[in-house]
Amino acid sequence: MTDDLPLPRIGPNAVHLCVDMQVMFAAHTDWHMPWMPRVLPRVAELARAHAGATVFTRFIPAAAVGEGRGTWRGYYERWPGMTQERLPPGAIDLVPELARLSPPAVVYDKRVYSPWDGDLDLRLQHRGIDTLVVSGGETEGCVLASVLGAGDRGYRVVVATDALCSSSDSTHDAAIDLFHRRYGSQVETATVAAILAAWSNVAAGL
Repeated sequence: MTDDLPLPRIGPNAVHLCVDMQVMFAAHTDWHMPWMPRVLPRVAELARAHAGATVFTRFIPAAAVGEGRGTWRGYYERWPGMTQERLPPGAIDLVPELARLSPPAVVYDKRVYSPWDGDLDLRLQHRGIDTLVVSGGETEGCVLASVLGAGDRGYRVVVATDALCSSSDSTHDAAIDLFHRRYGSQVETATVAAILAAWSNVAAGL
């Protein structure tokens, strides 16, 4: 569906999956996302509305150059300044506007683009979750991996298009187009306002 159409009701068994809204992407690091300040108010609005049903993922980089499996080792050789030993204190933390929402929001750490390598799916299943509302960054990286993995596992996925950020206009636009054109039967897109209007009931929580 397109963003300007009414969004079908989002039931109580829904979770807001907020992807990697961390200090290291907001600050002027090698992985800086210049859009983050622009979309952060929308992300925070969505998270505040359903804080008890929000999962904040955090991308945890390698501790040092030389660590990582396979191509991830070369990845950190390309980005040595983004290893834990080089980053300033607090860089891995959520941005303050979101960190203050946890608890009740949950923080879930991952070391790759996708959050689905660990026990997230089991935890959501245990709570009877059937719908994921997705925000965060980067649109064409960790958000894309999160959305496709959720689709693989049969979740209803609603992407909050005005609560996404990237470091590239062109690849962000390409990812949104991909959601619409290729995955339209499994991925819905809507603005935060439309999502909140459809998700007005009290969520199940985590």
